[in-house]
Amino acid sequence: MDKPEKRPLYFAHISEDQTRPQSVRDHLEGVAKLAGAFARPFGGEEQGFLAGMLHDIGKYSLAFQKRLEGGPKVDHATAGAKEAFLLRQAEVAFAIAGHHGGLPDGGGKNDSLDSGTLLGRMKKQLPPYEAWRQEVHLPTTAPGGKKPPLDNFTESFYIRMLYSCLVDADYLDTEAFMDGAAPRGGYEPLSVLLERLHQYISPWWDAQTALNRKRCEILRACLTAGQQAPRGLYTLTVPTGGGKTVSSLAFALTHAVAQGMSRVIYVIPYTSIIDQTAQVFQKILGKENVVEHHSGVNDSVPEGEVDPALYRKAMATENWDAPVIVTTAVQFFESLYSNRPSRCRKLHNIADSVVIFDEAQTLPMGYLRPCVAAIGQLTQHYGVTAVLCTATQPALQPLFQEWGLSMEEICPDTEELYRFFRRTTLRQGGEMTEEELAAQLNASPQTLCVVNRRASAQQIYGMLEPEGRYCLTTLLCPAHRKRLLQEIRLRLKEGLPCRVVSTSLIEAGVDVDFPAAWREEAGLDSVLQTAGRCNREGRRPAEESIVTVFRLKDQKAPAMIRLNVDSARNVMQNFSDPTLPEAITAYFTFYRAVKGDPALDKQGVLEAFRKGFQGIGMPFATVAERFRFIEEATVTVYLPVEEGAGLVERLRAGEKGRWLYRQLGQFAVSIYPDHLKNLLDAGAVEPAGTECYILTDTSLYHDDTGLEMDIETGKGIFL
Repeated sequence: MDKPEKRPLYFAHISEDQTRPQSVRDHLEGVAKLAGAFARPFGGEEQGFLAGMLHDIGKYSLAFQKRLEGGPKVDHATAGAKEAFLLRQAEVAFAIAGHHGGLPDGGGKNDSLDSGTLLGRMKKQLPPYEAWRQEVHLPTTAPGGKKPPLDNFTESFYIRMLYSCLVDADYLDTEAFMDGAAPRGGYEPLSVLLERLHQYISPWWDAQTALNRKRCEILRACLTAGQQAPRGLYTLTVPTGGGKTVSSLAFALTHAVAQGMSRVIYVIPYTSIIDQTAQVFQKILGKENVVEHHSGVNDSVPEGEVDPALYRKAMATENWDAPVIVTTAVQFFESLYSNRPSRCRKLHNIADSVVIFDEAQTLPMGYLRPCVAAIGQLTQHYGVTAVLCTATQPALQPLFQEWGLSMEEICPDTEELYRFFRRTTLRQGGEMTEEELAAQLNASPQTLCVVNRRASAQQIYGMLEPEGRYCLTTLLCPAHRKRLLQEIRLRLKEGLPCRVVSTSLIEAGVDVDFPAAWREEAGLDSVLQTAGRCNREGRRPAEESIVTVFRLKDQKAPAMIRLNVDSARNVMQNFSDPTLPEAITAYFTFYRAVKGDPALDKQGVLEAFRKGFQGIGMPFATVAERFRFIEEATVTVYLPVEEGAGLVERLRAGEKGRWLYRQLGQFAVSIYPDHLKNLLDAGAVEPAGTECYILTDTSLYHDDTGLEMDIETGKGIFL
């Protein structure tokens, strides 16, 4: 009789009820298979497998086994990194070293063992873990496979992708052991989603108006290009009102199916318009197949809920394994330059995807080169097709050429499209006081006014006729902004009085249609985005649909957009029609020329990877700390209003789960330090954790205007 297999001595995990152990060998083999499969699309399968097999060999130590019984913490990641380093597998060593605490800086040969860098950690003395050699069998040949050309930046990108594969595999294998078979996956294939799209658009082809026929031409061009175009880098330049949301989805799904790709990722600049886009996609494709991932989404699973579809959607925000992802530019690009496991976990699922960058002109100037570089890496080495989708194309071809990439336009004859879709007339309104502006707005029953400051929006709102007035700023929590936008659309549709004063959050993609609009001086792209909210459906002559550009008396343009304003003035002086593509190209070209090349990567991200930073090779941790799309230091204030009241009480009671914070995001606003100081001085907020506060004086929040900026301790003016 065969002897029973000896029970493994070394365990990786113990179930929460302390009844089930998982052996280290089983965990390593499970992670290795997953990580290798995840890395296969970009040629890293062998290194992914090796990373999985080595990542937890530090658990083959008696010190770690005592840790499972409640002993002191043990560094178990450095052991695998050391072994990979000895095998001359530096990429694998980085991934393993960071799989819990984050990708480290590479460092230099003189770094001390407690420096935290990879080279420093290679000098650490670790508890003996040699027992791994008795159970773990590595491939007999060194990992090879297809890897991209190894300049330092390209190498760093590959390491981060390999790291993503390891981290996600580690999470998934551990989750499966601890929780049983998690109901992940199970989405409908992209081919089925494409069929649903065709069913949705089928009534459109019998278009009865010239406007809808032109929209169908754009849609047909996107479907044709999606079927025929190879993977690569594209632009989709469609004037506002041309139906680019559905047309871009049509291209993405058609292209993904034709090329055998994995998913579609839609990258949107602002949380204020993600809901609108996601709702359209969910209506077409089914709610269960579209996942939103951003700070304002509530993807929590209600307590006691066992619906696998809800659970899958919640989990998909962690690793983007759903067929259609809708996310923010902040989430997308900060993750690509992050070093943290929770942020990087999803990166490998960007590979082999179609990525649509909606409103591409909003990419922040100070990070433009790193963003272009990231898009270039994805299209050149990770099987991604990228589409820059906007009505105001930011003229990025020269920057992409630096990476050997060219851009192709999906829609033919864009200039003719812009002439056809011109539905407004720009005029200069000169300088006026807030009172004069309010009087002009009150003279129109339905009008939109976009200003540069939140304080200005609240002030002008107070001067409008009470019936049908609205104020939209980020001082309103997401739940109330959504509600107000629904009311605004309804009043516009029914012809009721509707006067809206807003900050720029309404400009990019918010689907509203006003007969007239006003825009405080800003960049040309912002002015044209505001114009896109006027006569959107083309029901009125362009000559009667006036967009007035004005200056507020005694107010300079905010410092952060002053150059945008100057550049817009330059273009408006030199082009009779500043709405045409050549004028928009001239605007972005002039603006970038004045800013200068260093301003396009003001944190020196690319240079840091190419040459190292202050002697630090591969500065993953250093760059992650510096790469911040939103650089203004803000803090979150949670509002105990409506459903938020119960959520805040749970927070006060000590609950800290991710589900709670995601629900709280619907009842939160972000404020600047001076505003916070005034609230603290007034005793109106209380701390609720790191950079989080709870509003205790709810009289300072109004569901129509948001959080007050004028309080007893003073007035804050913010950009």
